[in-house]
Amino acid sequence: MKFGKNICILNVGGTKYAFTREVIKDFPLRRVSRLHSCSSEKEVLEVCDDYDRERNEFFFDRHSEAFVFIMLYVRSGKLRFVPQMCELSFYNEMIYWGLESSHLEFCCQRRLEDRMSDTYTYFSEEDIKTEVESTGEEDQVTRFASERGNARWLERMRRTFEEPASSVAAQILASVSVVFVIMSMVILCASTLPDWDTAKNNTPLLQSSVIIEAVCIGWFTAECIVRFIVSRDKCEFVRRPLNIIDFLAITPYYVSVAVTALTGENPQLQRAGVTLRVLRMMRIFWLIKLARHFLGLQTLGLTLRRCYREMVMLLVFVCVAMAIFSALAQLLEHGLDLETSNEDYASIPAACWWVIISMTTVGYGDMYPITIPGRVLGGVCVVSGIVLLALPITFIY
Repeated sequence: MKFGKNICILNVGGTKYAFTREVIKDFPLRRVSRLHSCSSEKEVLEVCDDYDRERNEFFFDRHSEAFVFIMLYVRSGKLRFVPQMCELSFYNEMIYWGLESSHLEFCCQRRLEDRMSDTYTYFSEEDIKTEVESTGEEDQVTRFASERGNARWLERMRRTFEEPASSVAAQILASVSVVFVIMSMVILCASTLPDWDTAKNNTPLLQSSVIIEAVCIGWFTAECIVRFIVSRDKCEFVRRPLNIIDFLAITPYYVSVAVTALTGENPQLQRAGVTLRVLRMMRIFWLIKLARHFLGLQTLGLTLRRCYREMVMLLVFVCVAMAIFSALAQLLEHGLDLETSNEDYASIPAACWWVIISMTTVGYGDMYPITIPGRVLGGVCVVSGIVLLALPITFIY
């Protein structure tokens, strides 16, 4: 910049900002930094809307409040949307000043993607035809409209399966999924009852339970496949925790069916029965599928993810205290006086069980100290457990 004063004034929608030439040269916003390389007023007017040579003031007819948030990004490195402002309008301001969507915080990026997908989904057919016909390419109208229609259909399907509150159809689909989860859990719980083996001799009851289980699995499998097909990014879909849980909940059924078909009633392959029971119990993961439809469970998972440092700190506190108190308990109850030794505390690992149930104030009563030093240690252990467990609660809250 070879003209004007040393101090440059940026007037953005009536709000003025004063910077030196050196700051303008290395300014993080590309449009502002381009002013430093301008050698004439003509080049300046290609960057801004107007220029006052006497005051060395550059005028930008842009949204002043949006620029305030963009300046906050320049200072702090965090860019978020302006409250009560359209996401697309703010995105246009970002593009004008030389920023991209990747500069936004992750939560705002998701909002922008959803907003852009909504706009893309509800793009009118008349606007499409008008735009294509105005370019003189009427032969592309059918193909262009078909591509838009397919994209619109996929986007609607994705929102229906991924966002239960997006439409009435999505709410109905989520309700049906919850019903199937409840039905599968009822059958799983009933299969562990003592009278279930006797009831299995009733052929109609057995067939009904098998059919219900197969229908539930079929529904979960179809839902997972459809959600994978309509997802935007297949790799991201596979990496999501809830989708991994869906896979872990569905796979055991097909594995158990395959193992049963291969082994049959062969007594030499009865070891597979243990594996089948373990696989059947893995269906309890279906309960986590409810997190997709209930905000409370999502909040719990988000809290645990954001507070993992505090959770690790809590586990470290408990483990250190457990190691100390279990060693002292084993020494006081079993190691000092062999004649009246307490066999429940014969080893440190055995004493660890007593320490953990004492620190958590559960106290099953299956083992307890009988010596006076051991009882004093037990009181200290309980009080220490209350204090140690209460310390990280503030951070987590």
